[in-house]
Amino acid sequence: MQQHPHTSRRRTGRLAGLTAALAAVVGLSTLTGPGAHAADNPYERGPAPTESSIEALRGPYAVSDISVSRLSATGFGGGTIYYPTTTADGTFGAIAISPGFTALESSISWLGPRLASQGFVVFTIDTLTTVDQPDSRGDQLLAALDYLTQRSSVRNRVDSSRLGVMGHSMGGGGSLEAAKDRPSLQAAIPLTPWNLDKTWPEVRTPTLIFGADGDTIAPVSSHAEPFYGNLPSSLDRAYLELNNATHFTPNSSNTTIAKYSISWLKRFIDNDTRYEQFLCPLPRPSLTIEESRGNCPHTS
Repeated sequence: MQQHPHTSRRRTGRLAGLTAALAAVVGLSTLTGPGAHAADNPYERGPAPTESSIEALRGPYAVSDISVSRLSATGFGGGTIYYPTTTADGTFGAIAISPGFTALESSISWLGPRLASQGFVVFTIDTLTTVDQPDSRGDQLLAALDYLTQRSSVRNRVDSSRLGVMGHSMGGGGSLEAAKDRPSLQAAIPLTPWNLDKTWPEVRTPTLIFGADGDTIAPVSSHAEPFYGNLPSSLDRAYLELNNATHFTPNSSNTTIAKYSISWLKRFIDNDTRYEQFLCPLPRPSLTIEESRGNCPHTS
């Protein structure tokens, strides 16, 4: 059957229009690749990371802070909340951080603005007393997260399903206690941790442990290394031993700690696989890293 010439032209025109539309869509998706990726992961925050961006003293977000009085706190000793000032990006994941034995919040305060400027709400806390043991510090980290998500003036900026804990020394031991007690936590980072409990088979939270090669207070052989070794082998876990470092290295601004902490928190609190490149393959020994261990690639 012979086609009418007008019908043939209409079909040809529609086909050309469809081809042009398809080309436009392909071109648009090429131009908006990162946006499409962000749509796949609603928790992704901030621009694509680079080595320099995660080593920088400040990330892409402007940060404000709020002091929380000891008198208004329940179950912990008050502290400071650091948070991105913008509300344009929706809610953020959050981390509570505990100091160590006999130490005050000021000893870990450098982590507040540094992590918050990368797109987190960060709560650096004081403990009820400076001699509280790790199990108490774990409870206090959880109490601080509850305050942050339920009572704080920035609670509407926090996604209560995306929380993590960090801590130094006994606070690091406390972060393991918190992860054991609350499996819903998305990340834990003990910094030169101390705890009499050496086995952690109950932990289900992705955990990055920092040790220090020169630590004489919580030697890695009796603390950080067995903590790592006694986490479940199937867990997303890593151990980084800082080179030429002491027990108190986490008390001062430290690029290596910040770089890998940011990557770990982004990867597991925000499920942002753009940061996997900095964690896997494991970092090699260097001037700042004595050794590393871990499960790669990550599965969570």
